[in-house]
Amino acid sequence: MGYVPLGATYGLVLVNAGLAWYWATLSSLVIFAGAMQFLSVALLASGAPLAEVATTALLVNLRHIFYGLSFPLRRIEGPLRKLYGVFALTDETYSVVTAHSGEELSGRRIHLIQVFSHLWWVLGSTLGAAASTALPGQVHGIEFALTALFVVLAMEQLYKGGNARSAGYGAVAAVVAWLSAPGQFLSVALGILLAAAIGQWWLTSRRPSDRAADQAASTQGGGH
Repeated sequence: MGYVPLGATYGLVLVNAGLAWYWATLSSLVIFAGAMQFLSVALLASGAPLAEVATTALLVNLRHIFYGLSFPLRRIEGPLRKLYGVFALTDETYSVVTAHSGEELSGRRIHLIQVFSHLWWVLGSTLGAAASTALPGQVHGIEFALTALFVVLAMEQLYKGGNARSAGYGAVAAVVAWLSAPGQFLSVALGILLAAAIGQWWLTSRRPSDRAADQAASTQGGGH
């Protein structure tokens, strides 16, 4: 049910941007990508070209590729359910499922988590958009709810899974991107995270014999 207030926030932001209220319901049904939906409101309201919208969507949702590597999709039975599982993979459902280590959850339970998350998101978006039409003036600052949710999810993953290294990568990427290219913050930060993920994958995927050989070589080199 945590999706309801966040979805309501999206509905409020959408209507405040000058779009019709029903776009909140339609976009939540068809797109179901919280962060990108928030960004799309500003892009559509400003009349951004389609190429810019598509590029932004690619960069923002690139993280889902890495989500899919560890998300237990194989436990979901049936081709249609699997397709829906890919479509409904969000930051929140990924966090909930992986916080339970995935292996403890059945495919049916994972599927239901995604279905109800989607339904709550659509309901919240619709309620927020409908309520916004009755509010006098515009509501400012409420879009920060999405950032607050990401902070809570990151803290939950850190406390339950001990992902201190991943949190460190994210912090370094954010600081470097903010200092070096504040105008292209998202692109630079995602690029740094992608490089870090590839490097981490390369290190962990190497055979133990290869790592042992490298350690032996470094030891011999230090002895000279």
